[in-house]
Amino acid sequence: MYDRAMCLGIPGQITDVLDEHYAIVDVGGAKRKINTDLAGNGTLKSGEWLLIHVGFALAVIDEAEAKATLALLEEMEDVYTQELQALAESQVHQASDAEDTP
Repeated sequence: MYDRAMCLGIPGQITDVLDEHYAIVDVGGAKRKINTDLAGNGTLKSGEWLLIHVGFALAVIDEAEAKATLALLEEMEDVYTQELQALAESQVHQASDAEDTP
């Protein structure tokens, strides 16, 4: 028998589009440089919502879906908090990198 890990996609809102491959996304108050190749095709705009997992945008989602998902995640507080903590500790993007990015 083996343990199964649960993977979550978390909604995040684009705060800055860096180029056709990356955007800065606010995910639960943590700003991260996210790869948008799977979701954007170079057409993303600030203010749009993305479903984020392990530094990648999986899909563009509408605001209603994002808010409903966030509400559900808040109900699952422990899992959501752990995922946000893992994201904050990730090496995907450090706050100083966002300031240095052209």
